[in-house]
Amino acid sequence: MNLDATITCDVLIVGSGAAGLSLALQLAKEYQVIVLSKGPLAEGSTYYAQGGIAAVFDANDSIESHINDTLVAGAGICDSAVVRYTAERAKESLNWLIQLGVDFDREPDVNGEPRFHLTREGGHSHRRILHSADATGRAVQSTLTSQALSHPSIRVLENCNAIDLITSKTSKQNRCIGAYVWNRNEETVITIAAKFTALCTGGASKVYQYTSNPDIASGDGIAMAWRAGCRVGNMEFNQFHPTCLFHPNARNFLLTEALRGEGALLKRPDGSRFMPDFHELGELAPRDVVARAIDYEMKRLGADCMYLDISHKSAEFIRQHFPTIYEKCMSLGIDITAEPMPIVPAAHYTCGGVVTDLNAQTDVENLYAIGEVAYTGLHGANRMASNSLLECVVFARAAAADIRAKMDHTLLEREIAGWDESKVTNSDEEVIIQHNWHELRLFMWDYVGIVRTDKRLERALRRVEMLQHEIHDYYANFRVSNNLLELRNLAQVAQLIIESAMLRKESRGLHYTLDYPKLAEDSGATILTPPQRRI
Repeated sequence: MNLDATITCDVLIVGSGAAGLSLALQLAKEYQVIVLSKGPLAEGSTYYAQGGIAAVFDANDSIESHINDTLVAGAGICDSAVVRYTAERAKESLNWLIQLGVDFDREPDVNGEPRFHLTREGGHSHRRILHSADATGRAVQSTLTSQALSHPSIRVLENCNAIDLITSKTSKQNRCIGAYVWNRNEETVITIAAKFTALCTGGASKVYQYTSNPDIASGDGIAMAWRAGCRVGNMEFNQFHPTCLFHPNARNFLLTEALRGEGALLKRPDGSRFMPDFHELGELAPRDVVARAIDYEMKRLGADCMYLDISHKSAEFIRQHFPTIYEKCMSLGIDITAEPMPIVPAAHYTCGGVVTDLNAQTDVENLYAIGEVAYTGLHGANRMASNSLLECVVFARAAAADIRAKMDHTLLEREIAGWDESKVTNSDEEVIIQHNWHELRLFMWDYVGIVRTDKRLERALRRVEMLQHEIHDYYANFRVSNNLLELRNLAQVAQLIIESAMLRKESRGLHYTLDYPKLAEDSGATILTPPQRRI
C-alpha cells in the first residue's frame, strides 16, 4: 500500500490484538479509526492464546470468589479496586464478544437454556473459564478481525511499526498527538496525526531467549511510552509459562494450562510426579510455583526437559478438548493420548507495563495503554490464568467511554513536523544488530530469568547499559529498519526490567531471588519514573 506522507484520524490504535480491535470496534460507529498491525493482522499474542477468558457464569461461583482468587494469585500486591472493577465487568464484556460472534464451547441445553462449557485453570477455585476448545485466542482474534475489516470507519495498516509517539507540551503535561510509523512494505516513515492514541502492543517476552510469544512481542509500546514520559510499573514480574513443548521443530508452541486443569500431570523423566513436593495444589499451583519447580528439577537432574502427561484420560476426551495440541503433537510424532509431552518453561506474559488508571489513561494526555502493555494493578506479582484477554476487553470498553467523553473537546494537531532522515545513511553493518540482539536475550535469560541474584542483576545492568550506548549511536546514524526498532525497544525494556528487579528486595510472585528468599513486610508496586518527569 502506497501511503501518504501524513494521514489523520480521530483515534490511532497501535496494535491489532484483542485490546486494539475491541477498542476500534467500540469507537468506529462514531469516529474514524486507524489500526496499526506490526505484521500480518493475525500475528499477535491473542491469536495464539489457547486457554480462555475468566468470568462468573456458574450459579455456584461468585464475583467475590473471582476477586479473591485474583488477589491470592497476585501475591498481595494487586490493586484491589482494579481487581473488583475488572471482575464486576467480566460477564458483560464476554457477552459483548458473544454478541459479536465469538463461538465459545457449550454444553447440552438444560430446559431449553444454553450453557457454556466452563473449565478450570491454576489459581481458580471454580470452573469459570469460557473457551473455544484449546484455541480461544484464535476464535476471538478471527471474530474481531472479521468485524474490523468489514467496518467502513476502521482503516487497518498491516506491516507498520510505530517508531515513536509524537507529543506536544501543554501547560500541565505532555499531550500525545500521533506517532511516526515505519511502513515495512514501502520502507518509508509516515506521520499519523490523531486526537487520541492507544497503545495495544502486547508484552515484552521477546527480551528472553526462550518465549512462547510470537516474534512481534518486543516491548514496543512500553518503550515508546517511557520515552514519551510515562511511568512504568512492576516490570520485574515476567511470567514464565511452565509448559512449552520441547521439540526442535515446535518453536514456541505453548501447552495450555487447561491441560493441567483437566487433569494432566507433571512428571520427571522416570515417570514420577514432582509437583506435590512443591505445593499443596500440585499441578494447579500458581504458574510461578510450577515454573520454578520445573526449572529446579531440570537443574537438579541435569535434564533437558520435564514431561506433561494426560494420557490417562480417554483418547476421545483429549481429541475433543485439545484438538490443536493433539494435531500439533501428532505432526511431531508425539501421540498425547498414549505418551507424555516433553516441556520446558518459557517467558510468556509481562505483568507490568505502562501505568494507567481505570480509564486506561496514561501519564501523557490523550494516550491510552490497554492489555499486556499496561500496568493496571490487576495482576500484581503474578497473573492468574485467563485474566489477560479479559483485561483487554474490559479496559478497551473503559477507554472507549473515556475517549467519547473527551472527543468533542479535543483538537486535532495538523501541523506536525515530518520525519527527518537527512543526516542518516543506509547501514552496511546489520551483523551488529544481530549480535546485540542475541547477546541481550541470552544474558536476560541467564541473569534475569526464573531465579535471580544481586550479582546476576548487576552483571545484566552493566551489559544492557553498554548495549544502550551502542544502539543509540547506531540509531542516530543509520536509517531505521524493523530489526533496529525492535532491538532499540527490547534494550530499553530490558533495562526497565533489571532496574525494577534490583529495587525489589524480596521474593514475591514471579520475582524470585536467592539473596532475598522471604517476603518483605511492607511491599507494593515498583514504579519507575522517566528522567524527564523527575523533579
